[in-house]
Amino acid sequence: MFGIGFSEFFFVILAVLMLFGSKEIPQIARFLGKTMAQLKHATNDLKSEIQKSATDNGMDMNSLTGGISEEINKAKEGITKMVNPMDSITSSIQNPVEQVKEDIENLTGPIKRQL
Repeated sequence: MFGIGFSEFFFVILAVLMLFGSKEIPQIARFLGKTMAQLKHATNDLKSEIQKSATDNGMDMNSLTGGISEEINKAKEGITKMVNPMDSITSSIQNPVEQVKEDIENLTGPIKRQL
């Protein structure tokens, strides 16, 4: 759940009990539940408004989300290159090395056959 283990979850529950007390927790849970429901409702309203606007303007939602997906993929590639720049260097070095290996095999192939 949320990428936390049982011991971490237990620690969070214990900290909440110590900070707010057992009498306050139901009120806090109720408030969080209402807030999450309002947030979900607002998100659904926003999605429906975007879809309505896109269809009114003759846009296809796939083209709209496709552009966003493309930008996300570009950002992922950029972050990957920033985090591990050796990958791009290694790939740029490996291609010429492979080409040289093939050239050597092509040159030495006839020599090996004659021996």
